[in-house]
Amino acid sequence: MKRLHWLALSVCFGMSLTGVEAARSQVLVQSMPTAAQATCTAPALLRIVRHKVASGETLEGIAQQYNLIPSTLMGFNPVLRSGKAPIGAELLVPPYNGIRVELKPNQTWREVAKTYNVRSDVLFEVNGCQPAPKVVFVPGVNWSPVVTTTAPNNPAAEQPGQILNAYPLPSKPSRSTLLLAYGWGIQPITGKVGFHSGIDLAAPVGLPVLTVADGTVAFVGKQGAYGNLVVINHAEGLQTRYAQLASFKVKVGQVVRRGQPIATVGRTGNPSSREAHLHFEVRSRSQLGWVAKNPAPYVLNAPARQTQAQK
Repeated sequence: MKRLHWLALSVCFGMSLTGVEAARSQVLVQSMPTAAQATCTAPALLRIVRHKVASGETLEGIAQQYNLIPSTLMGFNPVLRSGKAPIGAELLVPPYNGIRVELKPNQTWREVAKTYNVRSDVLFEVNGCQPAPKVVFVPGVNWSPVVTTTAPNNPAAEQPGQILNAYPLPSKPSRSTLLLAYGWGIQPITGKVGFHSGIDLAAPVGLPVLTVADGTVAFVGKQGAYGNLVVINHAEGLQTRYAQLASFKVKVGQVVRRGQPIATVGRTGNPSSREAHLHFEVRSRSQLGWVAKNPAPYVLNAPARQTQAQK
């Protein structure tokens, strides 16, 4: 059952068990309590492997080799935060995407899980069932050097629809086209329980994808399980992601307006649903990364927006 559980986690967080096991001789091994060994796998931070940067290697290439995103490696290795991989540098490579977090005194698993929108029991198992760790690995959260600019008492950042208030496709069909919801559940392709970080909206291949709010394009390109991906940063520390795309209509740094075509629906990456669809995510910026939020309150109640070219 534990093996199946980890396989399910590998689907939702883009883990690369093969890459880790291939480098098992390089794993940083430390002792664990006997009880934890009997019921849990080793903590993720103890399954970190080392990678020595060779001539010609790039940050993006190394990340792809381990099925990670570049920001994960940047979070664990300050030497990479310039965007370059110095030859000869020895890098720490975690088993899957996530961040390293130091716990505050008396901080509980439940508090950490709530902060990063992760189930507390999953966080507990990912970290080897340790009763009181000082440092933990939080899966599925992207490291970012940017500190949040959202004020704690700013209602606009917390209330869905204040900033992200449009639908990401030209026409808004019924809710029955929601192929896969956000959160924990049975994943259609694997048949296993896993976490889905966004929503899958049924749409034919080639259909235009629209941005749901004004913003600036932060990423355009291929990104692991996402396939072809567009990432847009919005006001109040919000971000949207549009994945499994066929083609792009924007470039990094471009300012876009709500309802503007940014890409077309495709079947790239590792889709979570069998039918053609748009994988859409909403994330909120924290001090250590972009935390996934449920997109449904933002877009399922929002009106569809058609551009002049589509009318």
